[in-house]
Amino acid sequence: MSTDSDTKGIEKFFRPITKPEDWKQLLAKPHKHWKTGYSAKALAYCWQEARGFPSEVSRVFRKSGITVFEDIEILVAFPEYKVSLPGGPRASQSDVFILAKGNGQLVCIMVEGKASEPFGETIAKWKVRPGEGKKSRLKYLCELLGLNALEVNDVRYQLMHRTASALIEAKRFDVPNALMLVHSFSPKNEWFEDYEKFLSLFEVTGEVDSLVFAKTTGGVKLYFGWVRGDTEYLSR
Repeated sequence: MSTDSDTKGIEKFFRPITKPEDWKQLLAKPHKHWKTGYSAKALAYCWQEARGFPSEVSRVFRKSGITVFEDIEILVAFPEYKVSLPGGPRASQSDVFILAKGNGQLVCIMVEGKASEPFGETIAKWKVRPGEGKKSRLKYLCELLGLNALEVNDVRYQLMHRTASALIEAKRFDVPNALMLVHSFSPKNEWFEDYEKFLSLFEVTGEVDSLVFAKTTGGVKLYFGWVRGDTEYLSR
């Protein structure tokens, strides 16, 4: 995907992806994450073969009742897309970043693929280990998302910075809509309860195979979604 980067290590130049195996080299730990039955490989095969939104994603978009998603198309998509965050050198790396357009409006979408993998550690556990900038990063994330720092300890850190990434890129590209989309290949919708808990902070209810509007922040409409993927891709 990336051939060069700026001084912060975030990609500015990209190359086309032509087959699912091309996604492997973009992973932070290819030897660990590129395995049959894992979300990284399942997601790559699913999205690459669809050459657009996978059918299950399109189906959820069409039935959402949200105008901007009912007739949406991908303009560009970047696998393993990094977004710089304050408070440390490590970026948030989303499985796919999509710039899309629906009914005349642009949409930034950050896709988080899941199989049986969790959403990482909770904020409480993330804060335990010492590290420079964690306080400033958490403060930034809470301010960006409009959340109370005292109420986020039990939610998963990954959900927070993936959502922040969608908002950051929406603002950077002057896009009025942002979506954090979980594409889960788990037959049991594992870890959905963590997604529900996170959405409850926005006073909205998460449902499987559904989109929901959360709030408008900084002029950007923020949405969340959970879509069940075809478990056939877990065998690829």
